[in-house]
Amino acid sequence: MFTGIPDAPAAPDVAVVVDVMRAFTVAASALRRGAERIVFAETRRQALALKARNPGWLAFQDGAPEPGFDLANSPARLRSLDVRGRTIVQKTTAGTAGALAVADAGLVLCASFLVAGATAEVLRRAEAPAVTFVVTGGDGRAEEDLACAEYIAARVRAPATDPGPYLERARRSAAAAELTEAVRQGWTGVHPQDVELCLEADSVPFAMAAARVDGRLELRAVDQPSLGLNSRDDQGR
Repeated sequence: MFTGIPDAPAAPDVAVVVDVMRAFTVAASALRRGAERIVFAETRRQALALKARNPGWLAFQDGAPEPGFDLANSPARLRSLDVRGRTIVQKTTAGTAGALAVADAGLVLCASFLVAGATAEVLRRAEAPAVTFVVTGGDGRAEEDLACAEYIAARVRAPATDPGPYLERARRSAAAAELTEAVRQGWTGVHPQDVELCLEADSVPFAMAAARVDGRLELRAVDQPSLGLNSRDDQGR
């Protein structure tokens, strides 16, 4: 099942939330660079409040840079930050909102092309009878997110699936064009290398799973064998 955020079921057995440009590319990159976890915030105000209450935490958001935030959701600009051992609070219009919408699923995976192969392996091991892919951009129609979701689904069935055609769809997407135009216009929240960094298929060896901890939805890098369907009793911790 492929759906946008508005039509996503509240508690599917397995949900894969896809945001290629750029939330979950940034998340995967941050975790690969040593971040401990990512906490999803519902609002920018909540993100800044969490950062203020927890010295050492970082706050990321999409859009133009804003006071109090450490990054404007750019995977290229992330490279200038030392995130090792840090907790990151992330708030974005599509990706984090999509994850929060299905937070009560038995298993919530967040994905971009970087973690597509690892995500497919988790799904293959879980042997879930049904998977809900939440295509977060464009009310479920964003071509880059749909291409990534379809690539993951194809990798579950055929692990040797070529990512090339799916990456080309993402490269030609409206989101990629918008980021390229933003660079041309000199927007400070975008970097010229962002689009290409979002198109590095299977470059990260772990999947990303989100679960409630102390009432907050947290995203962590996880080893594939450790993942499985959560019981409903485990939710809301």
